[in-house]
This record gives sequence, structure tokens and C-alpha cells, in this order.
Amino acid sequence: MSELRLRGDLDAIPGYKPGKAAPQTETTGPVHKISSNENPYPPLPSVTAAIADELATINRYPETAATALTTELCARFGVEPVNVVLGSGSVEVVSQLMRATAGEGDEVLFAWRSFEAYPMLARAAGAVPVMVPLTADHRHDLDAMLAAITDRTRLILVCNPNNPTGTTVGDAELDRFLSQVPAHIVVVIDEAYVQFNDRADSPVGIEYFRRYPNVAVAHTFSKAYGLAGMRVGYAIAPEQLGIALRKVAIPFGVTNLAQTAAVASLAAEDELQERVDALVQERERIVTAFAAAGITVPESRGNFVWLPLGDTTAAVAELLEHHGLLVRPFPGEGLRATVAETEANDRLIALAPQIAALLAPVPVAG
Repeated sequence: MSELRLRGDLDAIPGYKPGKAAPQTETTGPVHKISSNENPYPPLPSVTAAIADELATINRYPETAATALTTELCARFGVEPVNVVLGSGSVEVVSQLMRATAGEGDEVLFAWRSFEAYPMLARAAGAVPVMVPLTADHRHDLDAMLAAITDRTRLILVCNPNNPTGTTVGDAELDRFLSQVPAHIVVVIDEAYVQFNDRADSPVGIEYFRRYPNVAVAHTFSKAYGLAGMRVGYAIAPEQLGIALRKVAIPFGVTNLAQTAAVASLAAEDELQERVDALVQERERIVTAFAAAGITVPESRGNFVWLPLGDTTAAVAELLEHHGLLVRPFPGEGLRATVAETEANDRLIALAPQIAALLAPVPVAG
């Protein structure tokens, strides 16, 4: 019997479940991993060239201040360096935000279902995750979130667009919500998928950062910029919070390769926007095809679609896997499928009638 003494509360922390990288059953044809919301396009040549030029320096530690990337972000958003804090992807940035604001017994509040790392990160920080159910149409219930605030609430997360449902919060409703949140509670607008959000009245996180002294914004280079493997994200936060975030950040957490890739990607945004536009068109093609098959798909403003399948989730995920599509199932709730290569999207669309058949009620014998 091991005598190691570990944190007793770790048993309450769910392990993060990454999207499948390999099929568990025999498949027909090529396999497409559409489980992790990765960008299907390869890196731009200008980005890979910049990374290649940086390879000769990997014997050195990264520049902690990330001067070049921070300068670019400050110029873009009109903020000061103290407001920009980098992390190893937006998930690590969110972890910093939790560890800087919440401790033992404090509460971190967010909608549920939302990004599955939220409860894990909250418990790892010693805090209590407070999960407020989504509305019947899979959206944030902001009124219920306001009602859930207590004197122990330290951080509120608004994932917009929401992962995994793809639904969004509108400008007016977010403003009304923020106007009622006590000023001492930090509110984080997690905009990991903001580039895919084409909702006409979508709020712009940086504008709320400027209007409310308790608002921070989280961004990533993993999705629209296609740098998921480089691990780089950032928060734009009030000065006091920015200072605190640096105190809990992992030293040298963002490599020089990642910093260089991010700077090169910002310089190539016109090319990247063409890819984003193409993925949005593909997303709408999938949604339209599923609607034609009689399958209701909630509002989708990310680079993925959400199928609320309930008890049929496992059967549909198995069907898709058999046909070479690895999706992200949430047992008993639904599954998330990334908008991916055209071939993968075509295959998903072709399977819509079979998915609809699985959802159809079984006739009762008379």
C-alpha cells in the first residue's frame, strides 16, 4: 500500500477528456478527427518560415515579457503592457484567472454545460465550481447566474460563443448582466471562438473591458489562427488583476516559438480571415443539411456544431466513428462536431438521414 500523501480533494476533480485521436472500432474509409475544434488548414507559409527562423534559439529560455507579441496586442487593442498576460493557450489563462481570484471555499460561477475544463480548473485552484444550467435552447441563463451570486463568488465566466453548444450572448443582455454584477467580482468573457461569431449584435469583449473595471477578456491563437499545437493565449485584464495573474503564471510558459508564430499570424490576418470565412460557410452548410434531415441544431457561432441528442448520443457517436468521424460525445446530453475538411463535412452531411433515423421514436405496437 502506498504511503504517499496527496490532496484529498483531488478525487472530486474530473479528469479532462481530450477528443479522440484514433478510432476504437473498425471504420469505413479515412478517419477524420473532428472532436477537438482544431483548424483543419495547415499553417501559413509565412508562419512556418518565422518558426523555422526561431529554431536556432531553442537552447535559450523564452522571453518572459514576450515583448514583440505584447507590443502587437497593445497596439491592436489600445491597452498597456500591464493589461496583457500570456499563457499556454486560453485554458491556462483561465486557470491563472481562477488562481488569482479564488481560493479555498471561494466560488467560481459559470453556465453549464460550458467548457469542460472550467470545473476541473476551479477545483484545482481550491475553489468551488457553481454550474448554472443553460436555458432550454442551450443558452446562458444570465438571470439565473445573477441569482446564483453569493458573498463567496469571486469569478464569473461567460463563454461567448459557448463551447460546446455554439450559442451566444447578445450585446444588450450582456450589458444588462454586467451592470448588475457586484463590482468586486471579476467577470471573464471567454472569446476563444470570437472570430467565428457572426451574430449581428455580438458584444465585443474589449469594449466591456474598457467600460467595466471588473471585466477581463480571454483569447487564444489555437482556433482561428490555427496554432493549437503551439499553445499560446492571452488575457486582457485590469492593471491590478494583470499584476496578480503574473504572480500565478507558469514561468516561461509560452515558448519563443509560440510567441513568434503568434506575431506572424497577426501579420497574416487577411489570409487567415479567408479561412475563417470558408469555415463559417461550411458550418452553415452543415446546419442547413441537418435541418433538411429534420435534426434541430441550436444556434452555432463557433467552428463546430452541437447536436443535443440526449440518450441517443452514444449510438450516434458510434455510427459516426464507424464512418471515420471522431466526434466529442457528452454522454446523455449530445455531441460536438468540428467544422473540418470539406471531405469530413461532406461525410457528416451524408450521415444526417441515418442520424435522424436513430432519433426517430420507435412505433408502439397497437
